[in-house]
Amino acid sequence: MIACLDLEGVLVPEIWINVAERTSIAELRRTTRDEPDYDKLMRRRLQILDEHKLKLADIQRVIGTMRPLDNACEFLDWLRARFQVLILSDTFDQFAAPLMAQLGYPTLFCNSLVIGNDDRVSDYRIRIRDGKRKAVMALKLLNFEVVAAGDSYNDTTMLAEADHGILFCPPENVIRDFPQFPVTENYDQLRAAFSKAAGLEK
Repeated sequence: MIACLDLEGVLVPEIWINVAERTSIAELRRTTRDEPDYDKLMRRRLQILDEHKLKLADIQRVIGTMRPLDNACEFLDWLRARFQVLILSDTFDQFAAPLMAQLGYPTLFCNSLVIGNDDRVSDYRIRIRDGKRKAVMALKLLNFEVVAAGDSYNDTTMLAEADHGILFCPPENVIRDFPQFPVTENYDQLRAAFSKAAGLEK
């Protein structure tokens, strides 16, 4: 069996919310927990970065101060002892490295930013549309059973495609819009949900 996890909101805090807090730009608090249209969300983020003359280095400085969520590393260790683990995220290569180091370098599939010579974030590149769901599809074609967990709108197609989909600490709007997925509120509950899906002892 393979466990597929979202990154932000499941193992680490939301990067853009941390940037919003450090820069006092409230609009950057908007994430995929609020906006189902990822391209619309990112286009507005790029506009905001331009308006405030924020560059990649400014964001990376914030990321350098971030730490995994409490007990995330212990949960990930528990999961890796029982599953092959794959992180499927809509974050970017240029953001992820410091966080991956703290998590013990799990395998991560994510996207990339387009950075100009002036360190300005000029665009972003999605590796493949609906990549989380398609990664799960590919794993199933290889005859793996997949258990997936995420917290946001952009995780829901992955959860639906998986053999077992689990919401972790989702906002009320996501719970309301996707009542078919079981909801977990902490790592003990998430561990129990993975154990149940895999037929394991807790």
